[in-house]
Amino acid sequence: MAVIWTISLILSYLQLFAQRHFLRKSKFYDRSASSNPAIASIQKPICIITGATSGLGAAVSYALAKEGYYIVLAGRSLHSLSKIVSEIQEQIDDACVKAFQVDLSSYKSILSFKHSLQQWLLDSDLHCSVQLLINNAGMLATSYRITAEQCDRMMSTNYIGPFCLTKMLLPLLEQSPIPSRVVNVASFTHWNVSSMEVTGETISGQYFSKLSSYPFAQVYEYSKLCVLLFTYELHRQVGLVEKSHSVSVIAADPGVVKTNIMREIPSYLSWLAFYVLKLLGLLQSPEVGIGSIVDAVHAPPKTSGVYFFGGNGRTLRSSRLSYNSKLAKDLWNASSQIFLERQLGSQDTT
Repeated sequence: MAVIWTISLILSYLQLFAQRHFLRKSKFYDRSASSNPAIASIQKPICIITGATSGLGAAVSYALAKEGYYIVLAGRSLHSLSKIVSEIQEQIDDACVKAFQVDLSSYKSILSFKHSLQQWLLDSDLHCSVQLLINNAGMLATSYRITAEQCDRMMSTNYIGPFCLTKMLLPLLEQSPIPSRVVNVASFTHWNVSSMEVTGETISGQYFSKLSSYPFAQVYEYSKLCVLLFTYELHRQVGLVEKSHSVSVIAADPGVVKTNIMREIPSYLSWLAFYVLKLLGLLQSPEVGIGSIVDAVHAPPKTSGVYFFGGNGRTLRSSRLSYNSKLAKDLWNASSQIFLERQLGSQDTT
């Protein structure tokens, strides 16, 4: 499985790379400080970044702290969070950083984070709103692991958690005095999913526990396709509601970045994948890889429902399946049902 997925990873990236360079289907957006109204309108716009303790999350936290955002780090490890906070404050004199411990595979942890965030905003005399949410957290697990809510941990971390978090924070995004934005970090591996069935069992990952072996590659790819379907459906949902201030939703695909996400893959296979991609000139460091995420942050306020890929303001078309509106609607409804069940289970009435 690991060998096949390594080859598949390289081929799927080359397919998207070919679209980027040879098929001329790219559209470009200029990235400039003037295209981002947040800095000019609010002294310290609030930016929440999940999975902020390493890799892309840490790199984008540093980059946006330099631009004047009040960075809210969300991660599982208190030790790692404290380390990142210290590093940012040491390197940027006027950096404003706050850290919260949250496990995206747990609804109760996400709910606790939301309450803590709201209380912090009130106690800090900040406007009770959020300007930017970057759903960056993700994992690649090679074995089935069940959460306290009886779900697969990888599906919960990569998709259900970001869905629940976004649903909970949507009122704070809508309360922003300036246009706010959700940026969902996607993956080119979603191209490997040729068909998809939306059920409560597949979304929760419970279905995969019934198989003789855990198809970790397919689960990861499935979760990332869910992220894209969710992005485009949320874009449609918020677009249907007229408000004085808008919420935009964008997908950002960094491409291949050398992080520790493949730490559970046999080291010789991850090394081989990175080595081949490096020879092809496609492997990036986190500091370079955040290009598409920062592009998404700085895209004009009315930009929404697009797929940034690879930096330099470039947008592409994601896979054909990711634009299936019926599939996206079915996924939204099934995910909302899971959200409601967990909401009722936690006796939360908000």
